Amino acid sequence: QVQLVESGGGLVQAGGSLRVSCAASGRTLSTYAMGWFRQAPGKEREFVASINWSATTTDYSDSVKGRFTISRDNAKNTMYLEMNNLNPEDTAVYYCTADPFIISSDYSLLEIWGQGTLVTVSS
Repeated sequence: QVQLVESGGGLVQAGGSLRVSCAASGRTLSTYAMGWFRQAPGKEREFVASINWSATTTDYSDSVKGRFTISRDNAKNTMYLEMNNLNPEDTAVYYCTADPFIISSDYSLLEIWGQGTLVTVSS
């Protein structure tokens, strides 16, 4: 049974930076694609970024491209999301996810999720 645990969320001022992490346990995810989604209050969960198993391919939503960087350390079974130049619209609960094949932008197609970590950006 795979378990994902996010950490690193918190309160940051607009223009600031934050790094959130996702640690996997239960089995190695070195062959899994992994990704980040976020859900703001009253909104649907949305795709943020994804990374393939070997970290050779990444994908980002248009809203975070150029500001966020996704990475992973398979030796540590951990994935990261470095977030720079944050703005209040980035305020959300950030969830990590994993899939044996690919991270769909449709969250309903993904089965493995963490519990989320809250990122709040003040103006």
